[in-house]
Amino acid sequence: MSPPRPTLEVGYVARVHGLLGELAVRTFDPDSEALTLVRRLVLRLRSGEEREVTLTAARRAADATLVSLAGVTSRSAAEPLKGAKVLVHREDLPPPAEGEWFQGDLVGLEARTPEGAPLGRVTEIWNTGPVPILVVEGAGPESLLVPFVDDFVPEVDVQAGVLVVRPPEMLE
Repeated sequence: MSPPRPTLEVGYVARVHGLLGELAVRTFDPDSEALTLVRRLVLRLRSGEEREVTLTAARRAADATLVSLAGVTSRSAAEPLKGAKVLVHREDLPPPAEGEWFQGDLVGLEARTPEGAPLGRVTEIWNTGPVPILVVEGAGPESLLVPFVDDFVPEVDVQAGVLVVRPPEMLE
C-alpha cells in the first residue's frame, strides 16, 4: 500500500481573468469547493517547477473558480501561470466521506478488468456531463473512456493504486 500523496491535484489554471491578476481555475469536479476551503496552493508550472502560493480570495464563477494570489496583482504577472496544475495540501481539506474519493486521487491509478488484466492508467477526468468520465491510457492505441459509476467502476482502492473497470463494451 502506498501512503496518500501530501498534495492533491484539483485542477488547472485555465486563463487569466481581468486586469488585476485573477486566475480562472477549472477543477476536476465542477462542484468542488476545495479552493474556497484552503489558503495555500501549490502551482506546478509547465516547466515542472512547483511554487507554493498564498490564496487571498476565491469565488465561484460559471465555469471556474476565480482566485487571487498574494503577489500576483496584474495580468502580466498572472499570464505565466496559465496552464499550471493546481494542487492543495491534503491536510488543509476535510477528509472525504466513507465510500467517496477526491477525484484527484483517481488520476494515476492503474485500471484493471474484473479478472485483473491491466487496462492502463487513469490520466485525467472529464467533467463534461452528468457523471465524471475517467480517461484510461496505456493498454491500446486509443484512450478508454469510462463513466465513473458503479456499473463501470465497481471497485476503487486508492491505497493499493488500483481501480476495477468494466469497459462499456464488456457490459453488452
